[in-house]
Amino acid sequence: MVQNRRKILILRFSAFGDIVQALSIAAKLKQKDPHCEVHFATKIEFAGLLSSCPMIDRVWTLTKRTTFKEFFSVIAQMKRQNFSHIYDAHNNSRSRLVSLFLTPPLHLSQIWMPPLFLRKSQKRWKRFLLFRLRKNTFEMPFAGQRDLLEPLKEWGLDLALPSAPLMKIPESAFLGLEKVLGKEMDFISLAPSAAHALKRWPLEQWVQLIQMLPESKFVVLGGKDDHFLVSLQEQFPGRVHVLAGKLSYLESAAAVVRSKILVTNDTGLMHIAEQTGKPCIALMGPAPFGFPSRATTVVLERNLSCRPCSKHGQGPCSNPIYQECLKSIPAHEVKEHLQRILRG
Repeated sequence: MVQNRRKILILRFSAFGDIVQALSIAAKLKQKDPHCEVHFATKIEFAGLLSSCPMIDRVWTLTKRTTFKEFFSVIAQMKRQNFSHIYDAHNNSRSRLVSLFLTPPLHLSQIWMPPLFLRKSQKRWKRFLLFRLRKNTFEMPFAGQRDLLEPLKEWGLDLALPSAPLMKIPESAFLGLEKVLGKEMDFISLAPSAAHALKRWPLEQWVQLIQMLPESKFVVLGGKDDHFLVSLQEQFPGRVHVLAGKLSYLESAAAVVRSKILVTNDTGLMHIAEQTGKPCIALMGPAPFGFPSRATTVVLERNLSCRPCSKHGQGPCSNPIYQECLKSIPAHEVKEHLQRILRG
C-alpha cells in the first residue's frame, strides 16, 4: 500500500460469528503493511471482541438506539480521521450509509490507482441459483473467512489466512469466568445451541456424547435464551456446568481458550476457537456461509442433496427425515474424533 495512505476503516456491524471471522481482515492488512492504522466500526456489544485483537488500533461503535444526532456526531468524528481506505465488509443499509458519508469523491487523478473503497458482494445471483434452482456456483469448500478476505485482492492481499491466535483474551475475562466456574481447568467446552433450531445437533445426541465420556467434565456455553440446556446439568450433576446466559462474549471466549477442545454446532463460538487456535469439532448442517476455515477444526457433515437448504439455517427442512443432515452424525463418531484430537 502507498505509504501516505495507511489509515483503514473496516465496517462490520454483526453478527457474532462474522465479527470474529473479520479479525482476519485486520490481521491481513497489518501483515501487508505493519505501519498501517486499522479502525473497525461495529455494534457496541461486539466492541470487546474487536478490542481483543492486537491488530485493531481503534473501535468505533453504534447502538440499535443511536439517534440521528448521535449517529452524525460519530460520523463527524470518523470523517476527521481522513481514512485512506474503507472496506464495507457488511454491505447492508447501515454500512452503506456510513460509507456514503466517509468516502471522498473520486478524482480524475485516481482513475488508474487501485480502488480505495471496497464493498463485500452479497452474491445474490449465486444465492438465488443455489437455494432456488439447486445449482451451486460458489467456490468449494464453503469458507466464511475466504469470502470476507476475497475483496482485499484489489489491495494486493492474498487469501491465505493469517496465523492464529488473532485474539488476546484480557485477564478480566478469565477472572469473570472464574467467578462463575471456579478454577476448573480440565474440561471440554460444548456449544449445543445455534441461532436457528435447524442448525442444532439433537439434544439427545449431546446427552449420548456426555454418557460416552464418563471421566470427562463439560462446560456448556450459549445465550441467555437457551433454557433447554439446563437439562444437561440436571442429568449430569457435578460433571456438566451450564453457563449459557451467564457469561459475556469475552468470558465465553475465555472458556473456549481454557478448555481442552470445543465441540460445537454452526455458531459463533466455533470461530472463537478458530481465531484463538483452539482445536474444535464442528457439526455442520443446513447453512453454507459460516463454514470454518482452519485445519484446527474437524468438520463433521453429511453430503445430502438437500444441503444447503437456507442461507442461515432458518429452514424449513427440505428432507423427508427432519434434520437428517445432523441427526445422521452419531455421538460415537464425534467421540472418536474428540479422543483422537486429545491424544494429539
